[in-house]
Amino acid sequence: MTQSLKPEEVASVIQAQLKSFTQPLTLESEGTILQIGDGIARIYGLQEAMMGELLEFPPLPNGEAAFGLVLNLEEDNVAAALLSASEHIKEGDSVKRTGRVAEVPVGPALLGRVVNSVGQPLDGKGPIPFEETRPVERIAAGVTKRQPVKEPLQTGLKSIDSMIPIGRGQRELVIGDRQTGKTALLVDTIINQKHADPPVKCIYVAIGQKQSTVANVIDTLEKHGAMEYTTIVSATASDPAPMQFIAPYAGCAIGEYFAENGQHAAIFYDDLSKHAVSYRELSLLIRRPPGREAYPGDVFYLHSRLLERALKYSNELGGGSLTAMPVIETQAGDVSAYIPTNVISITDGQIYLESDLFYAGIRPAINVGLSVSRVGGKAQESMMKSVAGRLRIDLAQYRELASFAQFGSDLDKGTLARLTRGERLTEVLKQPQYVPMPVEDQVAIIFAAVRGYLDDVDLENIYKFESEFLPWLKSKYPQILHTLKTTRKLDDDTDDKLDKAVGEFKKLFVEGKAAIQPSEKEQMADLGSTG
Repeated sequence: MTQSLKPEEVASVIQAQLKSFTQPLTLESEGTILQIGDGIARIYGLQEAMMGELLEFPPLPNGEAAFGLVLNLEEDNVAAALLSASEHIKEGDSVKRTGRVAEVPVGPALLGRVVNSVGQPLDGKGPIPFEETRPVERIAAGVTKRQPVKEPLQTGLKSIDSMIPIGRGQRELVIGDRQTGKTALLVDTIINQKHADPPVKCIYVAIGQKQSTVANVIDTLEKHGAMEYTTIVSATASDPAPMQFIAPYAGCAIGEYFAENGQHAAIFYDDLSKHAVSYRELSLLIRRPPGREAYPGDVFYLHSRLLERALKYSNELGGGSLTAMPVIETQAGDVSAYIPTNVISITDGQIYLESDLFYAGIRPAINVGLSVSRVGGKAQESMMKSVAGRLRIDLAQYRELASFAQFGSDLDKGTLARLTRGERLTEVLKQPQYVPMPVEDQVAIIFAAVRGYLDDVDLENIYKFESEFLPWLKSKYPQILHTLKTTRKLDDDTDDKLDKAVGEFKKLFVEGKAAIQPSEKEQMADLGSTG
């Protein structure tokens, strides 16, 4: 039987043990590679390493520094993913801690540049003179730092700005099968920010795309003068999975710089399906347990912590905003798959692009029934709300009637009128690629359609009517568009003037006497040919 200690002896033992805890621990800042393969290194001896910390590996053969990203902190080793080629690294090599987490340069100097996931230039224009860096991962701002989304972010696309308005600070998902115009929609939106007031800085993040696809996007933006306010973050399919994994977070950090300085920014993630695949690859390689469809259990958190960083700051913090437009690619239109449902539940609405509509020539191929913006009319211009209020309902009714009308020929006058109006509205909402339209021009042509001025115009002449009407209105009645542009409202007086102007042009159009200047004709022809 052991002898029990007296209370004062127990106290002295506890005090002695507490003193041993206060002595500084000497932990290694340099470790040794235990195992290397598939771009994943397991390192012994980095007891103080942080999650997400950059580690310095032996330099590449050309002398460039090689870094890795800590992804797992285990009991006896650290698992890190290499951000560059790993052929020159072998077991037994030493690895050093850098003491800093993955970060990216930020600031106005990045506008007009193409960079990789860690901010290194890829465009051959020399180094970027940045003054500040930010960690790629950070906690999203709390609700007390935010305010409701109420300012519109114009895409320049009639079908979106009229029926699915996007607000500055919103998260709007673009979803659809491959080759349905998702990237084209993003590029249109970027081009349209050229005339935004106040201006919107754009960050386009290419994740897992072909290099040729990214090059085409850059070429298109340069042709339209949009690169001067745009940063491209490129992590193509040939880049390592860790670079694809951190690319959207790096782009978000670049956008947050502008939002926190009272400016407006929009970030486009193209696309998060490939981002999830790159994270799945990393997770399986570091032996995290696979879950549904082999994705790790935290794949929802992967995207939620990224998209929660989109926001509209309160006026006390400058009122800046960061709008997020992520892309998700579906397989055969299956929006109920794992990753699509995850991102749909995180975002504030979705724009659904449908293959059948695309192949039928309706472009952008937006399914109005499945597309929604949960911010609603608060982020829509007053003048657009007044002309496009019933547009969505009319189109939905038309689609329903059209599906029944194909089975019978005996239709009453009311049904025929609705079908005729729906066909004209559908035709008006078509738009050539890379020709975004100012919102006042959208209001004018949608006004003509919803007021019935196009009901007796042949379908094949609708585009001709639009392409001649807008230049005619600008030359004959410029004050109408000027009033719409400055007041952003369609009051009774402007409504009457626009109604008379449309009626006057309709008469000239029917008689084949619609006046249009030659230079404007050529301009419209050029615009049409770009689509």
